[in-house]
Amino acid sequence: MGTQPVVLLVTCSAMPEGEEWTGTTHLTDAFAAREIDARWVVWDDPDVDWSEGLVAVRSTWDYETRRAEFLQWARSVPWMLNSAEVFAWNTDKAYLTELAATGVPVVPTLVVESEEELPAAIAEASDGAEGSVVVKPCVGAGGRGVVVFDWTDGGPADLDESELGPGPWVVQPLVESVRTAGETSVFVLDGVVVSQAEKVPAAGEIRVHEAYGGTTVPAALSEESAELARRTAEAAGVILGAPLDYARVDQMRLDDGTMAVSELEVTEPGLYLDVIPGNAEAFVELVAARLSGR
Repeated sequence: MGTQPVVLLVTCSAMPEGEEWTGTTHLTDAFAAREIDARWVVWDDPDVDWSEGLVAVRSTWDYETRRAEFLQWARSVPWMLNSAEVFAWNTDKAYLTELAATGVPVVPTLVVESEEELPAAIAEASDGAEGSVVVKPCVGAGGRGVVVFDWTDGGPADLDESELGPGPWVVQPLVESVRTAGETSVFVLDGVVVSQAEKVPAAGEIRVHEAYGGTTVPAALSEESAELARRTAEAAGVILGAPLDYARVDQMRLDDGTMAVSELEVTEPGLYLDVIPGNAEAFVELVAARLSGR
């Protein structure tokens, strides 16, 4: 018999159990059922032998403050799902402008390099009318550093740069539906749309993350969201020169009723295993295909 294949599921030191911090073991159980040796390891652990097997980045949720170090590590890994080049592109939210240039519907996004440029960008994002604008760091995760500015009477009502996370930033009009309908997330694994979730913020919030009181529930795949997710993943593959191994496509409904991409997560997207346990088997199927050379 051959040697049992090894898969290194990569996390951060704050979450040594990775996505199974909730107490579920859906992912490791699914690997065990396929007789694949999978275990959680920390990306900056100097004792890990990264040549041991296939590396799957799962919950490296501390990269935002250590991006250069994280990308240097990724470039040193010999065999990994997606790639260091994919991560370099995806960990800077300026990628949204590249996606939009391909024709994919994206929440309108401006990239701002300096604080001096922010008032003009906020005015442009609000289209000069009263409304709210979202500003967030280009490199950020977990909803941290997100600030909402109101634009009233021809100027920003509360532009206090001290509230911002570190720049550069992306500036976007606030999509009002996020307050009530929240976001839709669609998972695309090995080019196949496999599942969908709905994420709703707490009252008074726009961030759908659990840390801010958000709630995530499974949902039936809708053709509209599935097609947008498929199209987005394909467009990213064209930009990057290779198909994505996995992706989560987050979407919002714009004021005109169309769905648009809010973020494309292809570095360390949570699989929401506590609410969609079936994502574990789909992810293991992807890994098994790569281990067999498919």
